[in-house]
Amino acid sequence: QVQLVESGGGLVQPGGSLRLSCAASGSIFSIRTMGWYRQAPGKQRELVATITSGGSTNYADSVKGRFTISRDNAKNTVYLQMNSLKPEDTAVYLCNADLLTTSFSIGTYWGQGTQVTVSS
Repeated sequence: QVQLVESGGGLVQPGGSLRLSCAASGSIFSIRTMGWYRQAPGKQRELVATITSGGSTNYADSVKGRFTISRDNAKNTVYLQMNSLKPEDTAVYLCNADLLTTSFSIGTYWGQGTQVTVSS
């Protein structure tokens, strides 16, 4: 079994900051790419940022320069530092991980999501 648990969401004013965390646990042999996605009401899920095990990153154009993704491989944890938040960043943020389990099966796993609301 593999679990991904997000934390750090909440309500913040425009221009504010939040830091999200996502910890993966369970029968994990190794994790390749970890990422953050978001889904706003009535909209499709969209990529926010990804990071490989080697530290290569990729960002959606809408968050470049404002958000920073990082990871701690020893803790199987990925972070998303979000600065200069805008109302349009309001969404449920979900993390995912492409990983190899201890039974040597490859799969993509998702967390349950954490709500981020940007409002005055």
